[in-house]
Amino acid sequence: MDWQVVEGYVFEKMRKTNLPGLSIAAVKDGEIVYARGFGFRDVESGAPMTTQTRVGIGSVTKSFTALATMMLVEEGKLSLDDTIDKFVSISLRPFGEPVRLRHLLTHSSGIPALAYAEAFIRHVVGEDAPWLPIASVDDLKAFMSDAESWAVAKPGEKFFYLNEGYLLLGRTIEVASGKSYEAFVKERILEPLDMTRTTFRREDTASDPDWATPYVIDRDGKQIPSRFPFGISADGGLISTVLDLSNYLRLYLARGKWKGTQLVSPESIEQMETPYVPLPSPLFGAEGYGFGWSVYPNFLGHKLVAHSGSVLVHTAFAGYIPDAGIGVAVLANASGHPLSQIGMVTLATMLGKDPEMLPFVRHDKLLEKLVGRYETYKGTMSLQVSRKGDGILLETKGKLLESSIPFLPEEISDTYARFFTVQHSRKVVAEFFVDGEKITLLYERYKLVKVG
Repeated sequence: MDWQVVEGYVFEKMRKTNLPGLSIAAVKDGEIVYARGFGFRDVESGAPMTTQTRVGIGSVTKSFTALATMMLVEEGKLSLDDTIDKFVSISLRPFGEPVRLRHLLTHSSGIPALAYAEAFIRHVVGEDAPWLPIASVDDLKAFMSDAESWAVAKPGEKFFYLNEGYLLLGRTIEVASGKSYEAFVKERILEPLDMTRTTFRREDTASDPDWATPYVIDRDGKQIPSRFPFGISADGGLISTVLDLSNYLRLYLARGKWKGTQLVSPESIEQMETPYVPLPSPLFGAEGYGFGWSVYPNFLGHKLVAHSGSVLVHTAFAGYIPDAGIGVAVLANASGHPLSQIGMVTLATMLGKDPEMLPFVRHDKLLEKLVGRYETYKGTMSLQVSRKGDGILLETKGKLLESSIPFLPEEISDTYARFFTVQHSRKVVAEFFVDGEKITLLYERYKLVKVG
C-alpha cells in the first residue's frame, strides 16, 4: 500500500491547524503495517514525535474501563443489570428509575454531562474555569449529590455523554475486584498485552525523555506549552503510545485473544461492539454507542468501532474494522485537526477506497475552494469569503466601515453549497455554484463571481 496519501493528508492538516506533533500506527491481519511520527514532541528543543512517544489518550480510556467491566462480568463478580448504588453509595434514580452499569457504559443514564472534566482540564491549563476539588470518587459523589435532579430522560432512553459515569464504573471495578482501578487495568490488560509504555502515573512521564510536551493552540494559532491534567482516571486518564495501542487494537480484532491466550471472550467483545443507544448527529447514517466504543455500522460498507479522546493538550483516536482486520491509532500533543478524521482517512485508504468518499473530506475540499474575493457586476462591490470551522464568513472592509457575518452550512455537494445566517429575525441564505474553476455566489440581491 502507498502511504503517501495518508502522509500528505496528515501533514497538510497539521500545518493548517498548527499541531506540534502527531504519531500514528496501523495494523492489519495481526501485524503492524505502518507506524511513524510527524513533527515535534517538544518544539523548543526540536525533539521529534516518535511511535514510542507517550501521549494522553483521553476518553479512549473508556474502552479500557468497559473491557475491565466485561472481564468482571465474565467472572460473575458484576452484572450489567447491577445498579450503581450496589457498589457506590450514591443515589442515581432519574425519574424514579435506577441507573445500572449498562446505562453508565453506554452513556444512557439520562443525565446530561455535568462537565467536571471540562472544568478541571481548563483550570489546569490556565483557562477561565471554576475550581472543582475532585481528587477521588468520594469527592465526585459530593459533587454529584443532586445529579439525578439534572436528568432529562429515564435510564436507557437517550444518549448523554457522561464522564462522571465512567468514574463511577472505575470505583465499581475496585469494589468488585478488591484492587485499585489502575492496578486492575495494569494487571489484566496492560501487562498481558505488553503495553509497557502505557501508564496512569505522573512519575512515569516525569522521568521519560520521550514524553510529549502538552500544548494549547491559542486563538492566534500560537503553540503555548502547558500542563497535563493528571488526576483523571477511569474516564480519560491513560497515557500510551501508538505502538502500545496497536497491541490493544489487535486484541479486539482477534476477538479477545492475545498470543494464544483468551483474555476476554469473543461474546464480550461483540457485546462491546453492539450499538445500544443512537448517537446524535450521525456522520454515516444510523450510529450508536456500545460499551466504551462508538459504533458506525456503515463506514464505507463496513462496521467501524472507534473512539476519540481529548484532554485539550493531548488528543487521540483509536478505531478498527473487524471484518477487514484493520485498525489505526493516532495521538497528538495539542487540539488541532480532528484525529478521528485522520484515522478515518487512514482506514479508508487501507480499505482501498478513495478518501474523498468520506463526507468530511469532500466538504473540506469544497470549503477551501470557496475561500477568496468575490465581485459584483463590473466590480461595483466586493466581499471576501473566509473559512470559519465548518462554516464561512462573508466580510467587507473599507476605510470607514467593515462587517463580518458568520454563515453555517445547510447543504453541501461537489458543485453546490448553501449556507445560512439569521439577521433581524429573518433567515438569510448564501448559495455557491461551482462550475469547474468558476464559482458564483448568490447573496441577497447580489450575484458575485470569485475573482481571486
